[in-house]
Amino acid sequence: MLIIGIAGGTGCGKTTVVNQILNELPEGEVGIISQDSYYMDTTHLSYEERVKINFDHPRSIDFELLEQHLRELKAGNAIDQPVYSFVKHNRTGDIVKTNPRKVIIVEGILILTNPELRKLFDIKIFVHADSDERLIRRLKRDITERGRDINEVLTRYQNTLKPMHQQFIEPMKEYADIIIPNNKYNTVAVNIVKTIINEKLS
Repeated sequence: MLIIGIAGGTGCGKTTVVNQILNELPEGEVGIISQDSYYMDTTHLSYEERVKINFDHPRSIDFELLEQHLRELKAGNAIDQPVYSFVKHNRTGDIVKTNPRKVIIVEGILILTNPELRKLFDIKIFVHADSDERLIRRLKRDITERGRDINEVLTRYQNTLKPMHQQFIEPMKEYADIIIPNNKYNTVAVNIVKTIINEKLS
C-alpha cells in the first residue's frame, strides 16, 4: 500500500490537486481519508464551548485514531472513519466504512505536523498558494457551504487561521518531498505524482 500525505494551508487547493490525481487513475484503486473526519470528539462540551475551540491547532485533531486507522488499512483491515459536522462542531456518530486500497491519500492542513503520521507517508506533498488567494477561497467556502457570516470568517482568519498557519503549517514545507504551486503551472508536479502512483499500481 502506498500512503500519500497532502498538506497545505486552508483554501490552498488540496482538493483540486487530489481530484487532478484521481482523474486519471483506475477507479476503486485509490482511497481518500480526510483529516477533517478526525477532529476530536467534543460531545462532552456544550455548543457554546465547541465554538471557542481553536480547530486550526494540532491539538484539535485525534492523530492517535488517524494513525491507528492507517496502520489498520496497511494491515489489510477495513476501518470505520468518523463523520464530522462543521455545523455542530462535533462528530455526528455516523461512520464511513473504508476498505484498504492500493493507494491511500490522506489530506488535511495539519497532517504533516505529526511525526508518527509523517513516518507512515510514502510521499509527502505540500500544496502552496498565495495567502490572499487562500483567504478568498476560505471566505467563499465558509459562507456558502458552512453557513458562516463574513465577519465571523474574517475574525477567525485574523485570530486563529493566520497565526496557526504561520506557526504550524508553513514550516511543514521542509518535510515535503514535493511542493505543488497551486496555479495553472502545477501540471508537472501533479504528473510526477501520477507517475509514481501508476508505477506502484502496475
